[in-house]
This record gives sequence, C-alpha cells and structure tokens, in this order.
Amino acid sequence: MGNAPHIWFLVVYFAAVLALVAVMIGASFVLGQRHMARSTVLPFESGMLPVADARLRFPIQFYLVAMLFVIFDLESVFIYAWAIAIRPSGWNGYLAMLGFIGLLLAALAYLWRIGALEWGPIPRVLPLPRSGKVS
Repeated sequence: MGNAPHIWFLVVYFAAVLALVAVMIGASFVLGQRHMARSTVLPFESGMLPVADARLRFPIQFYLVAMLFVIFDLESVFIYAWAIAIRPSGWNGYLAMLGFIGLLLAALAYLWRIGALEWGPIPRVLPLPRSGKVS
C-alpha cells in the first residue's frame, strides 16, 4: 500500500488529460463551421489551389535512397554517442568503433557496386560484333 498515493496521481493526471481532450473536441464541434461549400472542401496550401492530383508516383529509387539515408543517419547517432564516451571506452571501444565504421563502409561500397544509389536510366550495353565483317 506504499505506492497507492503515487498511483492516484497518475489516475488524476489521466483523467485530466481525457477531460481536456473532451473539452477541446466538444468546443471544436460547437464552435466549428456548419456549411460545406465547394471551396471549403478543396485543399489549399501555400496560397495556391491544386492543379493536379497530389498522389504522384515516385520511382522506387527515391524510397530506396530515403531508407538508406535513414539507416546511415541513425548510424551517425551511434558514432556521436561513441565520440562523447571515447575516453571511458578506451582502446576496446576504439577498435569496436573502427570495426563498425569498416562495416558501414563495406555496406556503402556494396550498395554503390550493385547500383542502389543510381538515379539515372540504366545504361544499355550493346553486343560487340564477332568479327570485322558486317553482315
């Protein structure tokens, strides 16, 4: 029963949050717009009406590069955390980070080698003629 007062604070907090959300939703329902004109439902961004559909089809390379950016950006957070604690980690931490960076560079080289970072059209390789004669 020693933790019972702390639980009541949590219950009161959640009740206050739910009451605040209910008041906000209720106020927007009471004070909100009632008309549904054609111009009310049109999307309006940056002072311009849309001229085309907003659902564009992006090439798969866009998503691939975005995922690779997120992955390598997350790895930079690990490197930054290691740089903050470089002295306490000592030589073991240094060697571990050296291996980690080496693994990242190997992964980047592999992605570069297979063409995962290419955005342009795929170059076509034309077959060479077997002999000097044109048939």
